[in-house]
Amino acid sequence: MFKKTLIALAVMAIASFPTGLAAEPRFQVARGINMDQWVTWPSPDRWTDDEALFPFPEWRRSVGREDLAGLRAAGLDFIRMPVDPVPFTAPHAAGQRDRLIREVGEAVDIALDAGLKVIVDLHLIPGGSELPYMSRVLDEPEDFASYRLLVTDLAGSLAGRDPARVAFELMNEPGTPCDAAGNAHWADLQRQLHAAAREAAPDITLVLTGGCDGNAEGLLALDPGLVGDDNVIWTFHSYRPFILTHQGALWAGDLIRYVTGLPYPPHEADPADLDARLAIVRARIRTQAPIMRRAGMISWVEEQVEAIRTEAGLQDMLREPFEGVARWAEQHGIAPRAVLLGEFGMIRQEYGNSFVMRPQQRAAYYRDVIAIAEEFGFAWAMWSHGGAFGIVQEFDHRPAESDVLDMVRGLDATGTRSPGAD
Repeated sequence: MFKKTLIALAVMAIASFPTGLAAEPRFQVARGINMDQWVTWPSPDRWTDDEALFPFPEWRRSVGREDLAGLRAAGLDFIRMPVDPVPFTAPHAAGQRDRLIREVGEAVDIALDAGLKVIVDLHLIPGGSELPYMSRVLDEPEDFASYRLLVTDLAGSLAGRDPARVAFELMNEPGTPCDAAGNAHWADLQRQLHAAAREAAPDITLVLTGGCDGNAEGLLALDPGLVGDDNVIWTFHSYRPFILTHQGALWAGDLIRYVTGLPYPPHEADPADLDARLAIVRARIRTQAPIMRRAGMISWVEEQVEAIRTEAGLQDMLREPFEGVARWAEQHGIAPRAVLLGEFGMIRQEYGNSFVMRPQQRAAYYRDVIAIAEEFGFAWAMWSHGGAFGIVQEFDHRPAESDVLDMVRGLDATGTRSPGAD
């Protein structure tokens, strides 16, 4: 009996530590791009209108098989396909649910036919309280139950496809508080969503994330053992440095809208020119921002720019989340191939704003982040195909500058630049 007890304890001890032989998910990808969630953003009162809602997702109106095949030819092997869950669960659009699920499957098949793998991403966003937007799904049991049912149904609809080519992400950027209570709450909700999806689709790879808006901090607070599943990809997002990647965005807080014209990377800019651009930002804040906020906003802008003014400072800012996630993965015996940088990007142009980020600078940003992700062995998906962050298209389906996609074409098989690539 004593010997048996010792053997049992030894087995438990071995199982509690990474073995270096971490299981990897069935779904394996490397380089990808996010498709658009919406293009025109039809209001909820139009969701019963077939012309407004279909085809679904809306990018299918301007992107076909040939366009997706072009992404494959550029060196990308998958798309992350955001799907807005709210039309599926909104009471006044209930009659469209089955068709919406079918249309998601059709979109998946179009991408598969073009040679791309697909992550179907349930992409909840913050919104008003009258519909089951994120805050209600996270906080209201009835709305969460409705969302969990959608996870079950959508997982079941994907279950018949090749699990090596299709994966399912259960929620984008869960907006739980970045504290112990918020992280614990999200861990419990995700455990329930995982169980529902896994029962409906036993073989599909599930993409899971931490709370705290899906950033690295939220993932580091998550115990992957809570789901007990090896067929999982763990994802996080990084848009560092925010002051450069979201310039002019009206929806990203009340400060960044005043910040435009800052170059990437800052250390390659002429110091006098960088200071002149900062002066323009300060002047804009002093004349346009709320009076009581002006001093604090200017101080924040100056601190952020100072932190990334040098090459070393910029690299520290870019690398920090990757280094944390890599340590977390190693601690839990998670293979690098089971980690996904699900979103990163630099804004091209905010809708209605005349400022356009220089395409060469955007390409440099994407190149730098890709190099870090691939150094750690993580897959990545750029944000995004079109819209404000458009890589392939800008607004109204117009072609965007090709610099970012040209940079991707110039990557070799190891993630470094090919000789002679621009």
